[in-house]
Amino acid sequence: MTTILVTGGTGTLGRLVAERLRADGHEVRVLSRHARPYAVDLRKGGPGLDEAVAGVDAIVHCASTPRGGDEEAAGHLIEAARRGGVPHLVYISIVGVDRVPLGYYKAKYAVEKLIEESGLGWTVLRTTQFHDLVFQGVQALAKLPVVILPAGVADQPVDVAEVADRLAELAVGEPAGRVADMGGPEVRTAPDLAGAYLRASGRRRPVLEVRLAGKTYKGMRDGGHLTPGRAVGKGTFEEFLARRFPAS
Repeated sequence: MTTILVTGGTGTLGRLVAERLRADGHEVRVLSRHARPYAVDLRKGGPGLDEAVAGVDAIVHCASTPRGGDEEAAGHLIEAARRGGVPHLVYISIVGVDRVPLGYYKAKYAVEKLIEESGLGWTVLRTTQFHDLVFQGVQALAKLPVVILPAGVADQPVDVAEVADRLAELAVGEPAGRVADMGGPEVRTAPDLAGAYLRASGRRRPVLEVRLAGKTYKGMRDGGHLTPGRAVGKGTFEEFLARRFPAS
């Protein structure tokens, strides 16, 4: 039986990856700051990390935060994986980390490089943003009287469950390096996505686009975070919204 460690295994993505692997008959260890018996803060490392990786056949590294510390966390994980002789490290990254100079993207790209140069067998999957993140962003903006959006920016949201399925598949395979990107089924403008949310939630708000300055927003206006040629996802944003706002 294959034993797989999932970091961030209580999060939006990691929880689903763990469920998929268990459903397929694999033994799964969940690592997060508060999940016993493998409660480890990857940013700090420590002896509990060696215990978590001991004897595993693969690690799926889902733990991440825009608040900082991803590079330190990855460094500790890589060191422990080397000590433990782990044959395969799978990492989930984001489409455009090498094209959009957002701070969080830069950190994800740096982690990719650490993994590539680690000497471990590795696989990296880049995906577009999850439906959940787009939903949370628009939901927060809709609390204001006017929904203010960056002008000229589109997105290509993907269903997190489909990403979990792909990661589970990669985890039980051989190290594959950088695999093909995974994008959602549609490239949608920001006002289009906001309008879909407003209709599903029954809210009425005017939508205003504002042109922003800076290299990050230029990268997004240029579509650096999109992968229209890899629109392999199936679930649409409307289908996601239908689950969040079921008909009464």
